[in-house]
Amino acid sequence: MGDYDRLLTILTREEGLVRAIVPGARKHKSSLGGRSSLFVVNHLLMVRGRNLDKVIQAETIESYPRLSQHLSKLTISQYLAELVLTQALSEQPQEQLFTSLTTHLNRLEQLEHEPFNYFQGKALIYLNQGIYDLLTLAGVSPRIHRCCLTQVTIIPELNNCDWRVGFSPEMGGMVCLAALPSTIQPSPTPPAVEKPTLSFPNPPKGCLEPVKWEKPSQCIFWLTAQEAWLLQQLTQPEENLNLVFSHLQPIDLLTTSLKVERILRHYVHYHLERVIRSASLLEACFSGSLSE
Repeated sequence: MGDYDRLLTILTREEGLVRAIVPGARKHKSSLGGRSSLFVVNHLLMVRGRNLDKVIQAETIESYPRLSQHLSKLTISQYLAELVLTQALSEQPQEQLFTSLTTHLNRLEQLEHEPFNYFQGKALIYLNQGIYDLLTLAGVSPRIHRCCLTQVTIIPELNNCDWRVGFSPEMGGMVCLAALPSTIQPSPTPPAVEKPTLSFPNPPKGCLEPVKWEKPSQCIFWLTAQEAWLLQQLTQPEENLNLVFSHLQPIDLLTTSLKVERILRHYVHYHLERVIRSASLLEACFSGSLSE
């Protein structure tokens, strides 16, 4: 609250979200300066206050220094943290949220800097899996293996470039074409371009452009077989993601992962009624990758 103090929002296992002040943390020689930075896991000694608690001692257990060394990693970490903040409660244990967030931060921390598009694509898959995991913890994860209306198992035909499936945030996930009215059908496959580009802030053209229904809140997105398959892989354990990395070319991995993130973002907006502010930075960061 003074010039050298720092106000923190802290996620704890035992008491959920805690807002606290760290006195003098901005001073050059403060022992609490680094320990009160973003994405640091500490044992904290705190004093209860009327409005805010006060951190008087911290012992660092784990940190993620490599997250700040790459803009993509830092942006994804902020994205996941925002999503956690929409779910976390105060004065209640948040063990699962705490474990999930630290697990995904650790995966990003260990992600090696490979060829650019491949690295960006893998980072986005980690983000998408993190989003799905957090939606699962919130009890609102999308249905991605069966049609929301008919309960028919959805198996993407990867060898069929004209194969499509719908995705509706309002209905809760994927929807078979056979379950949709004849007036709601995907447009023909857009012509391929040599160098994929995306325009912002308007939604991308083609399969991801939402088709408006009767109500303004209703829309459906068309997924190609590759996009639907990648979305379904988010339920797989981490070791099985190597299949995804080997199946897709780097540029396909990047573009498909980015489209899946946008679909999940719309889903988050609809069900959690929150706008992810970090998404604008994510767009700027990864759209530059596609334009190169």
